[in-house]
Amino acid sequence: MEASGHEETALSRRQAAAETGPFVLRALLEDLPLSAEGDRDDIEINCVEFLEQNLYVGTSASEILHFVQIPPDPEDASGKPSYILASRLPPAYHEPPTAVRPGVQQILLLPKVNKACILCNWTVTFYSLPELSPVFGTTQIRPCNWIGGIDLNIDLSGSGQDVKAPSVTVLASLNKKIRVIKISEDPRGLRTIDFAGSVTSVRRDSFACVADSHSYALLDVDRLLKIPLFPISSLDDSQSGNIGGHVEDISGNTTGGISRSTSSAQGYSNAPSDDRGHGRSTSLGTFMSSGARRPGHRATSGDRTGRETPEGIFRESSPAPAREPSLGNKPLPQPPSESEATEQQQAPLPPPPGPVLLKPHVVSPTPQEFLLVTGTGPRDPGVGMFVNLEGDPTRSTLEFDTYPEQLVVDGRGVGVDPTPTTIDDEEEGYVLASMSRDFGEVSRHGVEIQRWDLDPGEGDIEKYWLEAPVRNYDSSPGKIGLRSVVDVGDVYFEDVVERLRLKRFQPFATRSMDASILSLHSVDSRTAMSLERVSGERELFESTDNLPQGWEDHRNEDEQQFAQRLGHARTRIVAWSGNAIWWTVRNPLALRLDASLTDMTSTQIREDQTYPSIDRRKLIEVVNSLRGREAKTETEFVSLGYIRQRAGLLLFMSGLDALAPPLSEPEYRICEDALLEGGLDPRVILAIVPYLRNEIVEGRKGIWIHGGVKDVADSFITNSIPESSDTSKQSGVMSDHILNFLRRFLAAWRKKKGFGSIANENEVFRSVDAALLIVLLQLDRSTPPGPPKGKSVRLDLYELVDKGVDCFERAISLLESHRRLYVLSRLYQSRKMAGEVLATWRRIVEGETDEGGEFREGEQKVREYLTKIRNQALVQEFGVWLATRNPKLGVQVFAEDRSQVKFEPTQVVEILRAGAPGAVKDYLEYLVFNKNHAEYINELIAYYLDIVTSKLEESEEARTTLAQTYESYRALRPPKPTYRQFITDNTIDEEWWHSRLRLLQLLGGSQGSTSQYDVAAILARIAPYTQELVPEVIILDGRQSHHKDALRLLTHGLGDYDTAINYCLLGGSSIYHPVSGTVARESLPSREQQAELFGFLLSEFLQIEDISNRVEQTSNLLERFGGWFDIGDVLSLIPDSWSVDLVSGFLVSALRRIVRERSETMVTKALSGAENLKVTADLIGKIDAAGPSIEA
Repeated sequence: MEASGHEETALSRRQAAAETGPFVLRALLEDLPLSAEGDRDDIEINCVEFLEQNLYVGTSASEILHFVQIPPDPEDASGKPSYILASRLPPAYHEPPTAVRPGVQQILLLPKVNKACILCNWTVTFYSLPELSPVFGTTQIRPCNWIGGIDLNIDLSGSGQDVKAPSVTVLASLNKKIRVIKISEDPRGLRTIDFAGSVTSVRRDSFACVADSHSYALLDVDRLLKIPLFPISSLDDSQSGNIGGHVEDISGNTTGGISRSTSSAQGYSNAPSDDRGHGRSTSLGTFMSSGARRPGHRATSGDRTGRETPEGIFRESSPAPAREPSLGNKPLPQPPSESEATEQQQAPLPPPPGPVLLKPHVVSPTPQEFLLVTGTGPRDPGVGMFVNLEGDPTRSTLEFDTYPEQLVVDGRGVGVDPTPTTIDDEEEGYVLASMSRDFGEVSRHGVEIQRWDLDPGEGDIEKYWLEAPVRNYDSSPGKIGLRSVVDVGDVYFEDVVERLRLKRFQPFATRSMDASILSLHSVDSRTAMSLERVSGERELFESTDNLPQGWEDHRNEDEQQFAQRLGHARTRIVAWSGNAIWWTVRNPLALRLDASLTDMTSTQIREDQTYPSIDRRKLIEVVNSLRGREAKTETEFVSLGYIRQRAGLLLFMSGLDALAPPLSEPEYRICEDALLEGGLDPRVILAIVPYLRNEIVEGRKGIWIHGGVKDVADSFITNSIPESSDTSKQSGVMSDHILNFLRRFLAAWRKKKGFGSIANENEVFRSVDAALLIVLLQLDRSTPPGPPKGKSVRLDLYELVDKGVDCFERAISLLESHRRLYVLSRLYQSRKMAGEVLATWRRIVEGETDEGGEFREGEQKVREYLTKIRNQALVQEFGVWLATRNPKLGVQVFAEDRSQVKFEPTQVVEILRAGAPGAVKDYLEYLVFNKNHAEYINELIAYYLDIVTSKLEESEEARTTLAQTYESYRALRPPKPTYRQFITDNTIDEEWWHSRLRLLQLLGGSQGSTSQYDVAAILARIAPYTQELVPEVIILDGRQSHHKDALRLLTHGLGDYDTAINYCLLGGSSIYHPVSGTVARESLPSREQQAELFGFLLSEFLQIEDISNRVEQTSNLLERFGGWFDIGDVLSLIPDSWSVDLVSGFLVSALRRIVRERSETMVTKALSGAENLKVTADLIGKIDAAGPSIEA
């Protein structure tokens, strides 16, 4: 019992693996009543045919069971048909001379003429279709080895043919001849072919490939010519002299061979050596001497040796006229004894081995080719060889693990042009061979499947093994029969429907809020505070109140109906074993690849696992095999998308397994490509990442995905490892890899915005944007604070919010919870929400935490932004705020010429006085010094006086500082700068100091007629500080024409002699340089006024306390500006004690001036006298010219 259990387990594994092959078996009819009485279990099925819901089964009990199909309920697309036994027909046959009765050997249906030919115990009888009533009276053909040879190029259903007199030509093999018979209303023999012992044939037009018990041959049934090909068994040398090299006349009129030097196959173009351009690898001569072949080996082009095959196969000649075959009942030679053949096969093989008779196999995969099988023995490998209609090799050989028992082909072949009879066939060409193979010490029956339309250079030639389903009461499946039937059968795959049907995926139905494969909550759980709000929003948004009642049931019904169309398949191939018959149908792509994925998943789960592991290498092979594959049908399109989705999802989930090694970067790329190409709803990926699951927006109608994908996702969500487990700590290592994958995957999905093919676009992209924002925020945590450098995650984050997100409110919440205020401001800016942008920047500037630290020089950026917006209220609000924080920067908002919003100066002054009083002074400075608005000078002077006097009043240090500057300046020896230059060069970085410099500039500058300020008021303000504010008093004295006082302070209070001289030259109107331009000439005093001022200055210089300084300054003054002094007045003022040398320069220049003036006076007098003489002479000349005049 243990051994039996072990065998059953192994068989179950093989059957499961078989579902990954290109074909599967699906029940057509089981438990056939092979025995009429039910008392025999030795009856076998010999042949099967199917036509128009009629199933015909020929048995070894010499009976034909006719079953009629009862269609399923039309309303039930998944229903299966049933069959009832309509009749049990024992065909008529002539008793063979021996006791061997094989039963029904062939069922040949001819739907074109509604006839059937039944070969039973070497006797052919004729019946009508579909009820199998006898026709043609007692007409029989016997003894007959086989009947068939129907032209495969003609549609058997008769479409496109002459419907008035339909007919079908068949070949019947007698012991010595082959008869060509035309069947219509009556059978009529056309001709007889001289070919003995044939046991099978396949025909294309007039070319038939036939075989006897020893070898294959090609026949032209119209011209009655034959070319022998090669033996069935390479060990059979009995007919080696008759194989190949010449064409024979088989009309019976001539003997001998005909040279194969030319071709007479007129009307048929010579088939190329390979329909797809590939050369055949093995010649006939090579094959006939090759002996046994190694399993799995396929000959290559390097094996081309041996005899060269001539181009033609028939000579161009007129065929002999056909002889009318006799259909009478005269005795014919009996067929070869089966017991003799059995004895030959069972005889021990002496060395060297004797000939072994193998069953010939001939099929025609394309209209131009035949496939023949040769071998050495029943248990040895077989070799399939392709020949064209001229007998020349066309393709590389096929190899079968053991010699086949049955052989069929399916599919028209890649690269083969379709014909009317193959237009609906699948493109991929397969050959199916029924055989027995040894698995260890156990021999099992099954079907070997491989491609016939691929050459070794095009990829690996993979073989598949298919066994019959094991039923509990079957001890061991017997031989499997194969047959390509006339009509196609429909097979319904419920599994395809279940996998491909869209079902509603509910990620929150089984969610675990604490689960986290990525362990991202342990990194940062700040978003937790918004989950409750998001949940409430989701419930509100996803409310189904507005949907019609029962909408989900209707949707499920619609999806079911659509998927049911994808679950139907058609096939012509049937298989049988025991008392069961199956359709051998192409394995739907979805099931085939799905089974491959299932095989990659471990069947056992370790104690520390909650989800089975998967073989990533094989999974990636499946994904790669789908790259670039184009769908040819709707079913294939949906299936490819489904498989890509499921494979990509499985691969991604394997990377989430905390116990498995992380995926490599190339593996993540493959996973990404599969998911994107498959078009999996990105919300499914988010659903299996607990940290992102709460960002899913299902929408009112939910998420609909393929059932097979839904099962995988549901299983993973349900069995996810909780975060509290110890292994979850290791998953953090994978986080960056997974996050980068999600970053690329979600970013790729964002590029699909606007595509009309995206269902539920709003919900999808709301989910994608929110999830991508979280992923980028997590990845950006490792970025150093500050603006991004180069290409970085931070740039991607900026790009995301700059281009706008569909989940706007959720994005605000996420950025707030992550304290990324600057990114939040960019999000607002994407929606042109200037107020929110400025409010967010204000929060950053005022010190609220911004994790990114990107907002550098925030006040300057606020100023620049305010000049670009057109909202006057916002500019005023945030301009006042900025002016409060940074007056100099804030006032630029209101004064900027390029600003989109313009303010009048008076309006700005009022605004600043109300909101930012500290910035008024800065704004007035801008107006006065930059814009030359002199009308604001008085107000600005008042601000400066407030600052300076307040400082002097409250600070003894300030007063001392001013006194020290005077002392330090007076202590300087000439030449020295002016006092204004001195205090400017030695400035103190304090507001009151700068304000005083500005005050001096305003008081002493030349601001025009409108710049008159209230001198008396200013003097009253500074009266308590005249000792500290000496320059100011000097300027005000000058404004009041108190020149003597001003010059006295300049000379003795400051010791600023150069400024005193300037005072005299400028008349005291402006002793400091003006703000802009030069002093107007009309504002300068007259020379007499200047001379008066210089006189005052000379008196003050002569009173300088330091004698040396007094002498130096007086001498310098007189020497430089002596022209403004009267020599007498100077001499009266100069002390008598001074040496003449001290004023020699002045005296010399004065005397020179007197001499020059006297000389100039004399010259002037002389010139005047000369001019007078000239005028007198001119007058006399004119009088003389006029002559005398007489007055009456």
